[in-house]
Amino acid sequence: MHIKIDIRKTLRSGDRQFQLQVRLESDSQRLVVFGPSGAGKSQMLKAVAGLMTPDEGRIELSSRCLFDSAGGINVPAQQREVGYLFQDYALFPHLNVRQNISFGLERGWFNPSAKADGESLRYWLDAFGLDAVSHQLPHQLSGGQRQRVALARALIAYPRALLLDEPFAALDPALRERMRAELDALQRKLNIPMILITHDPDDVAAFGEHVLRMEEGMIASVQ
Repeated sequence: MHIKIDIRKTLRSGDRQFQLQVRLESDSQRLVVFGPSGAGKSQMLKAVAGLMTPDEGRIELSSRCLFDSAGGINVPAQQREVGYLFQDYALFPHLNVRQNISFGLERGWFNPSAKADGESLRYWLDAFGLDAVSHQLPHQLSGGQRQRVALARALIAYPRALLLDEPFAALDPALRERMRAELDALQRKLNIPMILITHDPDDVAAFGEHVLRMEEGMIASVQ
């Protein structure tokens, strides 16, 4: 994967103002952006996913331009072919496991059927060991199961890259260690490029092929 980001964004909340000025370039299959909470890591990742529009700059992923303010290019989020895993997983509480995963294939506003089926869905249910809970709602699942559902939803459309926003922050320490091992094995098996943001040094140790440190909206150093 080759990713190149050169963006600027002024974020405002009341009287407060935050400047995001990110410049980075990497050819790594495992890029980790490490830094404290409030450094701007999530906003940067949202810009790559198309969930936040920079004021100016350019974003390239695998030689494809996703955003270029000068050229008037801003590829819609659903056309960027990236899988996004939110920190809180963002599962739909009223949809069962089958529906939540199948939503990754939807291109409209209609919910998948409660009895959703298909070859891709069956593959990911089996791959993540979710068959037995496929008709359950998110509140009936464990933390690890919810994470697997969110990962399956992100992967079912076979994205060009996987974007992970603090993927283990919501898990207890023991489960966090196990899910790191599962994600490590999955990424190696699928050979899918991955951008992971975190404030946890253990995540850096597990996935840090290329590590960039972010502070106050900027890339501060390379590890």
